[in-house]
Amino acid sequence: MDFDWDDWDFDIDILLMLQDFRNGIGDVFAGFLTKMTYLAELQPVLVIMAVIYWGCSKRFGSFLLLGWNANRLVNGFLKITVCAYRPWIRDARILPYGHSIETATGYSFPSGHSTNAASIYGGGMLWKDFPGILRILLAVIVILVPFSRLYLGVHTPQDVLCGTAFSLLTMWLTLKLMRRLENHPGKDWVVAGIGIILSIALAAYAGFKPYPADYNAKGKLLVDGMKMARDTFKCVGWVSGFLVAWILERRLVSFSTEIAGVVKATRIVAGMLGYHILNLILIPLLKKCLGPGAFAVAASFLQMFYIVFFFPLIFSIFEKWQKRRSESSRNLSGEICEAKK
Repeated sequence: MDFDWDDWDFDIDILLMLQDFRNGIGDVFAGFLTKMTYLAELQPVLVIMAVIYWGCSKRFGSFLLLGWNANRLVNGFLKITVCAYRPWIRDARILPYGHSIETATGYSFPSGHSTNAASIYGGGMLWKDFPGILRILLAVIVILVPFSRLYLGVHTPQDVLCGTAFSLLTMWLTLKLMRRLENHPGKDWVVAGIGIILSIALAAYAGFKPYPADYNAKGKLLVDGMKMARDTFKCVGWVSGFLVAWILERRLVSFSTEIAGVVKATRIVAGMLGYHILNLILIPLLKKCLGPGAFAVAASFLQMFYIVFFFPLIFSIFEKWQKRRSESSRNLSGEICEAKK
C-alpha cells in the first residue's frame, strides 16, 4: 500500500516556515545543524560503533551494533512500503540548504539520520552504566539530529518523529534481548537465524514489489523506485553481515576489551586503517564487478563482517602471538640470569 502524502500539507507548511526563518537569519544556525546531521551520517556512525566495539566496551558496542542493524532492517522495510517522496519533490518551494540534499538518499519516510541518531546516541541514553550527565547530553543529540533534518529541508516532521520513536523502541527491546542472551548465550543462533530469514525476505520484497511511477509535466519519472530501494539492499547487507560475523566472533574469537590502554589504541588505529583500505580500495574494485543491487548488499556485508569478525580475528591472533613472544623473552632472560649466578 502506498500513501498519499499530499494529504499532509501541514508538514510542508512547517518546512516552509523553517525555510523562511533560515533564509532570513542566514547561516547562524545552519552551520551548527549541518554538523549535527553529520553526527548521524553513515560513516561516522559505523566508525563510532567500531571504535567502541574494538577498544572501549565490547558489551556496549555489541548492543549498539545489534540495535542499529535491527533498526536499519525496520527502516529499510518502512521506506519501500510507504514510498514517501522527499519534500522538494512534493513541493518545488522547498529548497534544501547547501549540500544537504547529497546525503538525502532513498525515500523520505522514515528518516535514516534520525534512525541512526536514536540507535547510537539513543542507545547510550538508555545505557544505565553511563553517568546521568552523559545520558542527558546524548539525549540532546537525539533531539538535535532530527531537528537538523527539518531545518535543512530534507525531511518532514513525520519522517523524523516516527524514525526516532521506532528506533528508540527498537533499542529498548534490543537492550532487553541482550540481557536475556547474557543469561542464555547459546540462544544467539536463534536471533541470528531469525534475522537472516528476515533479511532474505526483505531483499525479495524490495526486489519484486511495485513502486510508484509518477511523472512530471515533461514526462520524466519523478523517482525511480529501484534506485530508492538500494538503501534497503544496503540494510540487508549490513544485517546479514553482522549476524554471520556476530555468531562467528562469539564461537571462534570471543575477544575482550578488558585490556591495557596502549593495546586499545593500537587496535583502534590498525582497525581504522584496515577499514579505510576496505572502503576506499577494495569496495570500489568490487563495484566494477557487480550490478547496483548486488553491489549494495555485498559492500554493506563486507563492512559489517570486517568490523564484527574479521578484524577482531586478526588482532586476537596478533595479540596472542605477541603475548607468547613476550613470555618467551622473559623466560629466556630468566634462564640467562640463572646461568650467570
